[in-house]
Amino acid sequence: MKAATKQMTQISPAIHALYLLIVTGFVWVLLANAALSRGAPDSFADLAEQISPSVVNITTTTTVVQSQNRPIVPEGSPLEDFFRDFQDRRGERQRQGSALGSGFVISDDGYIVTNNHVIEQADEIIIEFFDGKELKAEIVGTDPKTDIAVLKVDHSAPLEFVTFGDSDTARVGDWVMAMGNPLGQGFSVSVGIISARNRLLRGSYDDFLQTDAAINRGNSGGPLFNLDGEVIGVNTAILSPNGGSIGIGFSMSSRVVKTVVRQLREYGETKRGWLGVRIQDVEEDVAEALGLEKAAGALVTDVPDGPAKDAGILAGDVILTFDGTDVVDTRGLVRTVGAAEVGKTVRVVVFREGGTQTLMVEVGRLESVSLASTTTSDDATPMPEPQEMAKLGLMVGPITDEARSEFGLEADETGVLILEIDEDSEAFEKGLRVGDVIAEIAQTAVTTPAQMEERMQDAIEAGRKSVLMLVRREGQPRFVAIEPNPSE
Repeated sequence: MKAATKQMTQISPAIHALYLLIVTGFVWVLLANAALSRGAPDSFADLAEQISPSVVNITTTTTVVQSQNRPIVPEGSPLEDFFRDFQDRRGERQRQGSALGSGFVISDDGYIVTNNHVIEQADEIIIEFFDGKELKAEIVGTDPKTDIAVLKVDHSAPLEFVTFGDSDTARVGDWVMAMGNPLGQGFSVSVGIISARNRLLRGSYDDFLQTDAAINRGNSGGPLFNLDGEVIGVNTAILSPNGGSIGIGFSMSSRVVKTVVRQLREYGETKRGWLGVRIQDVEEDVAEALGLEKAAGALVTDVPDGPAKDAGILAGDVILTFDGTDVVDTRGLVRTVGAAEVGKTVRVVVFREGGTQTLMVEVGRLESVSLASTTTSDDATPMPEPQEMAKLGLMVGPITDEARSEFGLEADETGVLILEIDEDSEAFEKGLRVGDVIAEIAQTAVTTPAQMEERMQDAIEAGRKSVLMLVRREGQPRFVAIEPNPSE
């Protein structure tokens, strides 16, 4: 009995080790299968076959007017009238220019999405489908800000189309497929991965996916697909020294495109939300000067006439949330407001004087706003003299008529003018320059050097590490945080 027990004791570790080996192997098989299911497929042929009928090539024709070169003849020459009459008889020559691009069908009744720059100023737009069929297209609407256009073709039978996916769920490293008409060579596919997200190229509403899938000239307006065959981007631009693909292409995210397309189809134009504020990002030193716990939100630098002013938003407020969405930075606020429904009343939470306030704002429609300048009467009292603020490395003075003329200041500009600045000072490092106007110190207006000195002294006595200045340059405001007593 004891011998049997001893034998079992000797065998059981081996059985245990074998059991662990089997279990470990099984786990590795599961992990390998999971990895394969997330990786590249054996072939992209099924996906290409699925999406091809919905992708189109676009050819545009544009009439270009060319003026003839006039011969150079001396003024008053006897030949002057002859050459003028000859030129008038010849008139202006016209030539036909053409451009190539790509697009994709988004509905069975013939709506097509492409880039605005593909069809801009086109006299005729021809859509070529994958099966070789060609149809003329009409422009439904365009949005130059995002470079998106919607076209429409008439067709007797329903067209095959693709749907938009959620670009917000796309991750860096995900496989994608681009399809279009590169370099006018006809339908072509390329695959790659998403290299980066949230790229900003040129506009406030940009939200580009960066990809290394080959995108060349002629791919503009074509779709960028995920592996489910959903459009998550519209191929728009490439970064290249030679005009060919070097693996850096940009596609406008479907999150932006879907909203633009919906509005273009419904209204023929975009209707973006408008808040009516000038803003800047909240840097760490600005956050400290304001008493914010973290550097986030959008700092309001100016509030012209508009929805924000009507709602009571003030310069110096930090917008923390808009319609329930946290504001990370100015870019985020611009995109959130732009996507808001025009006419909707939303809650805006701002940080002001150490606490938060909730204001109700009716979203306006984005438009150009010209600020009417107002004149102020001249002060009959003697103007104060320039004053040196050695600790800040500044020489400041009042805004005189001579200063307005010398520095090109508006008639209604008020504040303290920077006349000299030490290039080794913090103020210079923060971007202040001669000719800048300091309009506020610690969110209190200043119009004389003495008032500025008083505000800075108050900050020193209060133990503030930094003080917020509202500075204007060529009428454009921004906030700058400066240490009030850098010598101590």
